[in-house]
Amino acid sequence: MAMSVAEIEILIKSALPDATVTVEDLAGDGDHYAATVTSEQFRGMPRVRQHQLVYAALQGRMGGALHALALQTSAPE
Repeated sequence: MAMSVAEIEILIKSALPDATVTVEDLAGDGDHYAATVTSEQFRGMPRVRQHQLVYAALQGRMGGALHALALQTSAPE
């Protein structure tokens, strides 16, 4: 079952309450998304760890309900 943009945003914001989250459905199929996540929690953290936090927020849905997610993460400027 595919996920909606709103579902993805809610999961990420639940785990990273201060985050600014933008999600785009790349193919219109509910399976291929791009997300930009900005959070103070990412400050000083390697990008791989930032991505791990976002994937953890998705609670195991990557590779199942959510087929592909292109991520851009950063701390606020």
